[in-house]
Amino acid sequence: MHVQIVLFDGFDPLDVIAPYEVLYAGGSASGGAVTVELVSAEGAREVISGTGGLALRADGPLDLERADLLLVPGASGRVGEPGEVPEEEAGAGGWKQDEFIPVLLGRALSTPLPAFLERAMDDPRITVATVCGGSLVLAMAGLLEGRHATTHHLGLDMLDATGAHAVRARVVDDGDLITGAGVTSGLDLGLYLLEREVGPQVAHAVEELFSHERRGTVWRAQGPAPAGF
Repeated sequence: MHVQIVLFDGFDPLDVIAPYEVLYAGGSASGGAVTVELVSAEGAREVISGTGGLALRADGPLDLERADLLLVPGASGRVGEPGEVPEEEAGAGGWKQDEFIPVLLGRALSTPLPAFLERAMDDPRITVATVCGGSLVLAMAGLLEGRHATTHHLGLDMLDATGAHAVRARVVDDGDLITGAGVTSGLDLGLYLLEREVGPQVAHAVEELFSHERRGTVWRAQGPAPAGF
């Protein structure tokens, strides 16, 4: 399974690093059954996050011919109302660090990324995963209507407003769409992907390596609906 984690200007670093480390360790534990790389829709470049100007390098272009799983992070920045940021804090391309999160997510929609995501969602060979606000990028691009998904708890209403079925769960498995909730859910998402795609023994070994116990039940649209809740 080859995983491409997509970087865009203003991304949240923990949304990227947590699943990257888990999946990389899973590859080591499985004899190379999992490989993972950082990419961007624009190709190889330094991509500046929304956290203090921290940058990560995309090693190559987003390539749907190579990817078995595409992972989209959320953005980091201000949670409250948009505000002006001094020009000296402006990042590459004129966007501003520590900006309002929906603005950063919306700006990603003006790049080639949405076209790639639409093709990935239409390709039965590719699984799309998201962490935190990554599901909002898909939702704002009109790609989650009728799908079950989760996101950071502050964005659940926004997810619902796009026509998605927002689920208040740590990880939601909707077949070829797997979404994680808040920022640290990237650890749980990565471990679940290892369990689902490689097997529970590898997932358990990586879980022990990182001294992290997954929280909650992975939500799926299976079994009887609960009554009286």
